[in-house]
Amino acid sequence: MNGPIQHLVTSGTFSLDGGTWDVDNNVWLVGDEHEVIVVDAAHDLEKIATAVGGRRVVAVVCTHAHDDHVNQAPALADRFSAPILLNPAEAPLWEMTWPDRAPDGGLADGQVLSAGGVELRVLVTPGHSPGSSCLYAPELGTVFTGDTLFQGGPGATGRSYSSFDTIIDSIRSTLLPLPGDTAVRTGHGDSSSIGDELPHLEEWIARGN
Repeated sequence: MNGPIQHLVTSGTFSLDGGTWDVDNNVWLVGDEHEVIVVDAAHDLEKIATAVGGRRVVAVVCTHAHDDHVNQAPALADRFSAPILLNPAEAPLWEMTWPDRAPDGGLADGQVLSAGGVELRVLVTPGHSPGSSCLYAPELGTVFTGDTLFQGGPGATGRSYSSFDTIIDSIRSTLLPLPGDTAVRTGHGDSSSIGDELPHLEEWIARGN
């Protein structure tokens, strides 16, 4: 492991509202050589488990409950005896994929999780989904944004349980005030920074959903 952040890309599908799409997801492991938090256990259980290795998994954190972000969460949690953490407002989406398995705990705004000496502060940023949550690591100058903020704009809001006005409010009030050099590590695609995205807010609003 090089540094406190490890990045995997896994491939699979995302299904909602009767459609299915092929997607590549970013999976993030944050911690040290002894313990990690896994952010968004997507698609490939063995690839994630291999990256974890012999370390303790403090938690399997789900930024939101779209199936492409949670489809390996129970299996990974079971393998490493770790809790699944998810904002409670995501329950309707979670239950579409896992009707018989509830998350083990919630994520609340301001909550602090830690692994290997790294602290992750929960920022609840609804819009892409009702309880979408980001994880901010001030000491690492990094925010893990799930599908709330990407390189080039907000996450999609054209499907069930999403709202364009809400995601814009979340990004404007919670993410863009972070330091400009904060790395934005996303749920899909390339990373960015707060400073790179900040100037484009009005363009996103004009572009709309």
